[in-house]
Amino acid sequence: MANRPCRVQPLQPYSIPGVMFTRQQKEPPDQIMLARLRSLLFAVNASYWFFPALFALLAGLLAIGLVHLDATGRTAWLEDFPLIDLAQPDSASNMLTVIAGSMIGVASTVFSITIAAVAYASGTYGPRLLTNFMEDRGNQLSLATFIGTFVYALMVLRSVRSAHEVPGGGQQAGELAGFVPQLSLLVAFALMLVSVAVLVFFLHHIPSSIRINSVLENIGERLLAMIRDCFPGDNRGGQVRAQAIEGAEIAASTTGYIRVIDFDRLRDLAAKHGTDVGLVVRAGDFVHPGKSLARLGSTDAGKDLVAEIRDCFALGGSRTPEQDLEFSIDELVEIALRALSPGINDPFTAITAVHWLGAATAELGNRDLSGHSRDGDEDACTVIPLEDDFDHFVGRGFGAARTALAANRLAALVTFDAILSAARVIDDESRRGLLEREAGLLLEQAEKALCGPDLEEVRARHASFGKAFAEI
Repeated sequence: MANRPCRVQPLQPYSIPGVMFTRQQKEPPDQIMLARLRSLLFAVNASYWFFPALFALLAGLLAIGLVHLDATGRTAWLEDFPLIDLAQPDSASNMLTVIAGSMIGVASTVFSITIAAVAYASGTYGPRLLTNFMEDRGNQLSLATFIGTFVYALMVLRSVRSAHEVPGGGQQAGELAGFVPQLSLLVAFALMLVSVAVLVFFLHHIPSSIRINSVLENIGERLLAMIRDCFPGDNRGGQVRAQAIEGAEIAASTTGYIRVIDFDRLRDLAAKHGTDVGLVVRAGDFVHPGKSLARLGSTDAGKDLVAEIRDCFALGGSRTPEQDLEFSIDELVEIALRALSPGINDPFTAITAVHWLGAATAELGNRDLSGHSRDGDEDACTVIPLEDDFDHFVGRGFGAARTALAANRLAALVTFDAILSAARVIDDESRRGLLEREAGLLLEQAEKALCGPDLEEVRARHASFGKAFAEI
C-alpha cells in the first residue's frame, strides 16, 4: 500500500503536549517501546527505593575514592592546616561508628514517619493521592541522604586500622603506625552535618506536606500546568470534529489502566503503513483482552502492525497523572466529596477544592480543545480528538461534585461565585452558556437537598448570579 497523508486520532487531545506532528523521513527502530519506558520511569519516580539505592551506590564509590587518596598520601596537605585536628585510629573508629549507627536509626524513623503520613493522607483525602506523596522529592531525598551517609561511614570505617593491625588481618604489633583516612573522615563529618540539616527540613516538611491546603495547591498547580501544556492554543471557536475511523480493529491483549500512549510512535507507524489510526481509548481508561484500542483506516491489519500498535500502550494496575488530565480533576472532586460527607463535614476544604476547579475551568474555557491543526501542511499528521469538549470537563468537575455541593449552603454559595468568576474570563459565548446551565443544575439540586433559610439564601445567590452573568 502506498504511503499517503495520515492522521492519528486520540479520543482526547490532552494526552500529548503539542498538537502538530510533522512526518519523519526515517523509519523508527522496530523494537523501541517508549510508552513502556515512560511508564517505568514514572513508576521509578514514584518509588522510595530509587534515590536511596542511588545515594548508597554513590556514597560507596565516594568512600572508595577518598580512602584511596588517603592511602596514597595525596591528602598529606591536611597536616598544614592547624585548625584541622587529625584524628587517631580509636577516635576515628568511634566517630564513624556513631555516625553509621545514628544514621540507620534516623533512616528507620524517617521511613516510619513517612509511611504514617502517607497512610493518614490516603485515608483522609483519598487513595488516589497516594501517588502524590510517593512522588514527594523531599521525602525521597531525605531518606536517601541518611542511607547514603550510613553507607559512606560504614565503608570508611572498615579502612581504619590501629597500630597493631595490618591490612590482611594478621597481627604484627609495632610494624605499622596504623591508618586513618583523614580526608574521608572530614567528609563523613560534613555528611553528618548535612544529615542533621536534612532531618530538620524533614521534620518541617512532613506536617507541611499533609496540610490540606498544600495538598490542594499541589494538585491545582499541576492541573493548570497540564492544561497549558496540552492545550497551548487559544480558543478560536468553530471547531469541527473529525469523522470516526471504521476500519480494522486493534484489540488489547492485556488487562490494566492505560498509563502512557506513545503518540510519536503511532504517528510513525501510520506513516510507515500508509493508514489512518483512530484511537478509541485515552490515558486513564481500563482495558482488557478483546477491548478495542484503535481502528485503522484500512480493512486489513497484519500481525506485525497489530503488535507494534499494542506496544504503544503502556498499562498498569492504577491510573497515573502523567497523561491523564482527568486524574487531577478527579482528585479535586474526590477531596470535595469526602470533605462534605457526613463523617467529616468540612465545607471549607470543599470550598478550597471548588476554587481550584474554578481556576481550571477558566483555563480550559480559553483553550483550543480541538487538539489539531494542519497549518496549511497537507503532508502533516495531525492528532484529532473524537470526543470530550468543554462541556465534558465542566461535567467532570463541577458536575461530578454537584450533589454534595448543593447539599451544603456554604459550598453551594461559593460554587456560584467560582462559576461566575470563570465565566467572566471566558470569551466564548457557548462555553459561558454551559457554565450558566451548570449553575442552574446546582440550584435545581439544592432545591431537593436544602430547605428553610439555607435554601432561600441559595436562591438569592443564584438570582444575583443571573444578574451578574447577564452583564458579562
